[in-house]
Amino acid sequence: MNRVDRPLAALPERQTGFNTGTGAIETVNWLGAWTLYSREVRRFTKIFVQTVLAPMATTVIFMLIFTIALGRVRGDIAGVHFIAFLAPGLVMMAVIQNAFANPSFSILIAKTMGSIVDTLMPPLTPHELVLGYALGGATRGLAVGAASAIALSFLAPLEPVQIGVVLYFAFGAALMMALMGVIAGIWAERMDSLGIITSFVIMPLSFLSGTFYSIHSLPVFFRTLDRFNPLFYLIDGFRSGFIGHADAPFWLAATVVAGTIVVLWFMAYRMVATGYHLKS
Repeated sequence: MNRVDRPLAALPERQTGFNTGTGAIETVNWLGAWTLYSREVRRFTKIFVQTVLAPMATTVIFMLIFTIALGRVRGDIAGVHFIAFLAPGLVMMAVIQNAFANPSFSILIAKTMGSIVDTLMPPLTPHELVLGYALGGATRGLAVGAASAIALSFLAPLEPVQIGVVLYFAFGAALMMALMGVIAGIWAERMDSLGIITSFVIMPLSFLSGTFYSIHSLPVFFRTLDRFNPLFYLIDGFRSGFIGHADAPFWLAATVVAGTIVVLWFMAYRMVATGYHLKS
């Protein structure tokens, strides 16, 4: 078996980032992780109009449609105007979709073109590989979210009342969805496989997570079902930082987000460490 065909777990210690000169002390290859992260950021900034401005425009169009169609007839939700309730949810939806798209597409294209080996060969540990891809995706998600928030601020009041809560759920959402993107990119073997995940998992979960409504307006069955949707806690927590009201307790939402990130990180790490769908 040659070097390229061997899974990451079977590579020499130098390939997995261990310092053998001091007795197998694990070190962090910050330069390598930063290089991978920088590459992922440059990849989407080179086509800024497509990767940032286009999703921002889509978010604004959603806002305009709801403003024109329902803004005058829809009553207040949670004590705030419907438009003020809707805007944070649309911003978070933009973060979710774009943080997922960046690493999933990048990894799948690298596998399809056979260039993934160029990423696996340098002395990077599985954790460092996951870190580089995940932070790259999170950066795109936050960039689109920030651009969308600026654009929507001209159409709706978007003034944080709890900036710490807003930042926690914004960064938590970006990282969570980027990790999902890493897992999806590794798992998918063709573009249509990735399309299935996007169309039948990510989109339904984001649209059915309280973006356009409060879950208290749902029947009991669907309200209970929404409690098992981690994206609900992202949108609900993020929105609460703007309007001061949440459908779920802050401690519960924060715990679900942190716990989901830990689980997704472990899954992504194991997939990279074992070379799952990466070495063929």
